[in-house]
Amino acid sequence: MNTKLTLRLDERLIARAKRYSKRSGKSVSQLVSDYFALIDADEPIPGTELTARVRSMIGSLKGASTTEEDYRRHLEEKHR
Repeated sequence: MNTKLTLRLDERLIARAKRYSKRSGKSVSQLVSDYFALIDADEPIPGTELTARVRSMIGSLKGASTTEEDYRRHLEEKHR
């Protein structure tokens, strides 16, 4: 059974969602539904399986102390 849900969002975000909806061929409601299904999925959703390469990276940064500021510095030096 489908039930109506009201969301209060920034106008710009709504406009972006509608543009994406049009490009993807899915309604905004379907996009939200797909997202909600992903955030509490007990079983993998077809098409969302991790590749072997991504699976091998899980946990590789455990305990790392790198911050967003470290990354910004890296980018600034890289693009000088």
